Amino acid sequence: MGRFDGKVAIVTGAASGMGEMEARIIASEGGRVVLTDIAADLGEQVAADIGDAALFMHHDVSDEARWADVVKLARDRFGPPSVLINNGGVGAYGGIHEIETDYMRRIMEINFMGGFFGIRAVLPSMRELGGGAIVNISSGLATTSLAGYFPVGTSKWAVRGMTRLAAKDLAPFNVRVNTVFPGAIDTPSLVQSVRDNAKDLIPLGRAGGSDECARVVTFLASDEASYVSGAEIMVDGAMLC
Repeated sequence: MGRFDGKVAIVTGAASGMGEMEARIIASEGGRVVLTDIAADLGEQVAADIGDAALFMHHDVSDEARWADVVKLARDRFGPPSVLINNGGVGAYGGIHEIETDYMRRIMEINFMGGFFGIRAVLPSMRELGGGAIVNISSGLATTSLAGYFPVGTSKWAVRGMTRLAAKDLAPFNVRVNTVFPGAIDTPSLVQSVRDNAKDLIPLGRAGGSDECARVVTFLASDEASYVSGAEIMVDGAMLC
């Protein structure tokens, strides 16, 4: 039996990178998954490659109304979702003295409010099923402070706080909420200077693979982590510990 037999999952940011790997792992282990992203062509290709266990929907996570459509698609095609992986997000750089208000607001809408909207949207289905699992993807930047990373760092600190508070609030409904802090993961968004200097910057001497982070995420989303909630797990090769 697979770890996700009979389960329906929603994975945002699933057109590439860690989100893609998470969706692939869930489907390969018996689950059915709705992938969402703004990169429609890539997302459709990934869903088609996975096969009948996957569907893709174009989705900007900051669009609250669209979340209802995502959950409805999952319910209509596969059943009520019991797993949500809030993987969708963007990198954003600059100091507090440099960024514009509208820019900062947009980053918070995507990186923080997108996850908030997702949790609120799936909660009725999870309560109906008697429980569920939510994994929020934060960042190693939510464990430290680096100059020039104010927008993304602030938004990911907010995700960290949301996860811990939501874990308390949703525990009575048997809904687990955990967060993962990826470090230097070798995806298209990885800063080239980090990739070039990985041996000097990262104790393990290399950037991590998307699959290495995705396996941690899917563990938290599975019943193997049935007593894990409010956890914060670093996946960074000891870079920021």
